[in-house]
Amino acid sequence: MRIPSALLVVASAAGLSLSACQSSKTTGASSPEASAAAAPEPIENLHRVTTRIWSGAQPHPQDFRTIHDLGVRTVISVDGAVPDLVDAHQAGLRYIHIPIGYDGITPEAAATLKAALESTDEPVYIHCHHGKHRAAGAAATIAVNLGWLTPAQAIARMRVAGTSDAYPGLYACAGSAEPLDAGTLDSVPADFPEASMPTGIVAGMVEIDQIMEHLKAIEAAGWRTPTDHPDLVPAAEAARLADLFRVIGMSDEAAAYDAEFAARLTSDGALATTLESTLVGGRAGTGDLAAILSDQHARLAASCTDCHAAYRD
Repeated sequence: MRIPSALLVVASAAGLSLSACQSSKTTGASSPEASAAAAPEPIENLHRVTTRIWSGAQPHPQDFRTIHDLGVRTVISVDGAVPDLVDAHQAGLRYIHIPIGYDGITPEAAATLKAALESTDEPVYIHCHHGKHRAAGAAATIAVNLGWLTPAQAIARMRVAGTSDAYPGLYACAGSAEPLDAGTLDSVPADFPEASMPTGIVAGMVEIDQIMEHLKAIEAAGWRTPTDHPDLVPAAEAARLADLFRVIGMSDEAAAYDAEFAARLTSDGALATTLESTLVGGRAGTGDLAAILSDQHARLAASCTDCHAAYRD
């Protein structure tokens, strides 16, 4: 496997204080030699953040052995989906599941992530779904919380990972992070969850409806953050939507429905992902792009209405 060259780690001796993400504005182990005759497929968006932290995408079953070969024994998921515990355990890895959003990392999640890293002397692998945004942001922020990176170095790591400027909350967390005081860990449970169960379909659909209302307000503001709702980040809202469709579709509760319901969730998730990708890759506020975004949003809204008629109304 081709592994990115090691990034320098600068250990900080800064004083300890509580960190939290306030603003929404942007401001390990050595890699082993490959021994197999046929190298495994590289893990998507694999990056070495420090000598103790790797970040990347959600592992496929065959990836867990590769992760183990990096010296990792603990995998931390910040994604919403339930982790693949069976394949991880078979590879000799333990899982810790601490979901975070695209808008940033709460102080509680940051404290739990820090405690999780301190619970092992070996490197950890932090992943989200694609490995570019939430995983990179979490890894960078926690590296600062542990005193291993400065905020500037952490943001530089996020740039290398490809974290989009469309998620300013993630950059704000890394940019405003400070070494965490040991006292902030007092409320962290001793047993870290291997899997945090997602909300049920009803609660998930309520959240989806809220996000669709947020997207209406964003559309009315020219696909920018509304002045009367400054906490709404367009791409982050679309990303939350895509994640909800994906996580609900993977649930046992959804499996009790028919195949058409599963297909609708997959289709709506794809529409939300397309909307997110357009928001990330385009320039919000331009005429042609606004029309494209509105069309994508309209198709998603129409699909939701059709699904409600078939399964809810």
